[in-house]
Amino acid sequence: MNTATGFSIFISAFLMMLSAAQSAGATDITLQPPVNSHLKSYGQGWECNTGYKQVEARCLEIEIPTNGYATNSTYGRGWECTHGYVETDGICLKVQVPQHGYLDDSGNGWKCHRGFRKIDEQCEQIIVPVNAYLDGTSYGPGWKCDRTYRQVGDECIPVELPPNAYLTNKSYGSGWKCERGYRELKGACELIEVPENAYFVDSTYSSGWKCERGYQARINECVELLIPENAHLDYAGNDWVCNKPNRQRGNECILEN
Repeated sequence: MNTATGFSIFISAFLMMLSAAQSAGATDITLQPPVNSHLKSYGQGWECNTGYKQVEARCLEIEIPTNGYATNSTYGRGWECTHGYVETDGICLKVQVPQHGYLDDSGNGWKCHRGFRKIDEQCEQIIVPVNAYLDGTSYGPGWKCDRTYRQVGDECIPVELPPNAYLTNKSYGSGWKCERGYRELKGACELIEVPENAYFVDSTYSSGWKCERGYQARINECVELLIPENAHLDYAGNDWVCNKPNRQRGNECILEN
């Protein structure tokens, strides 16, 4: 290879290197973040500064209304109202707290003070009757009767406790319940008469007693069960069923072929 040929090859290689460097420089320029942005602290690429939002490859300033602040969020409108203001049609309006109310912890709503309740956009006083107290609930009348009193309409009247009864803490009903061994009947507590071969059961919706195993209830007594041949007491013990494969026919258990 002569000198001229070698020099030509050198020049060609140099020009190729220069072109590659220029292309890389151009690429670096295009990767530079736009105005009002910065490189991400993790990963690759860039993101807009607080108060700006990305539109294609640019960062445009967000129009933040009075009493609002930028959230630096990549989604949504990019701003929120400050504490004590609420967004309405793109602007931040002051939360109007009525008399006897206070701004809640979220800063965009309000609640009523104790002893008042929200009615429409006002706080109305809860009228507590005599012998009652505020219960702090947002439902119902807002109050409960003292012990030994029960609610009737908007009043608290004394509980009339019959013999063999005790007071309950329920805010409804008679305000009392019968002692064990008694049941309520026409506003009084009647003694439960447990027949022979039975035992007491604490139930409001029954006779108050149940027959022992092997006996069956008949009006106010427990009658001994007569178990036919090829039968046995059922699970509860107060009736009988036929042994398999026998089938019941009247008061008998018959094997059918």
